[in-house]
Amino acid sequence: VNGEPELHVFIMGPNVWREEHEWPLARTRYTPLYLSSSGHANTASGDGSLRWQPVRKSAPDTFTYDPRNPVPTAGGSTCCEPQILPPGPLDQTRVERRDDVLVYTSEPLPEEVEVTGPVRVILYVSTSTNDTDFTAKLVDVQPQGRPLLVTDGIQRLRYRLSLDRPVFVKRNTAYQISVDAGVTSYVFAPGHRIRLEVSSSNFPRFDRSLNTIRPNGEESKLTKARQTVLHEKGYPSAVVLPIIPRSTPRGGSANPERQQPRPQG
Repeated sequence: VNGEPELHVFIMGPNVWREEHEWPLARTRYTPLYLSSSGHANTASGDGSLRWQPVRKSAPDTFTYDPRNPVPTAGGSTCCEPQILPPGPLDQTRVERRDDVLVYTSEPLPEEVEVTGPVRVILYVSTSTNDTDFTAKLVDVQPQGRPLLVTDGIQRLRYRLSLDRPVFVKRNTAYQISVDAGVTSYVFAPGHRIRLEVSSSNFPRFDRSLNTIRPNGEESKLTKARQTVLHEKGYPSAVVLPIIPRSTPRGGSANPERQQPRPQG
């Protein structure tokens, strides 16, 4: 209809509708928050952090993924059985107590940050197997410490280059991957912290990898995998946020390709 906006966006947090005229929004600033730690980002009690500037020195983080004991789903875009698998922005406290979940958290925000659009997580990873998964969750940590899910996603390594052409990885070799963590419109309020969880399962929301090269339906063997996430000079792992600025944020770019490099290898 002439004169009507092309789309309406519901912004969670303030819980308001806003009229827009294109998607993604032309004023989006794709802004990376870089992963950092001293090699002990496991659990919410670890030393993982998110920083607005690239990290030069940072020890890699490791964990063991056991498909017999996957990370249980806690909220998100689940379907059909809300009493069994509740959807939405659920508390992630229990998940973040697991040693196979890496947790990276920003400092408290001095002002609100609106994230509207596709969320991508660029990770530099290696694994002790020829195929596995890596998961990512964007989380809002409230001032009292309660972590609420915003959006999430997963990437199976064999499909890191294409869904049509599986390519297995070499063991214990670093690869760059891009995890599609979904689309959102959400405001992180002042005093809140932005958090990223990295693991290798989110089950049953996502099918679990058995860490083998055979399809799950044909496989009877489940294999543990030793996973590594690198974040240092040359391996700039980051969550790339589509920030809608009140003013231009630090390090932002109007071109998502600058901050979302193509996965390699």
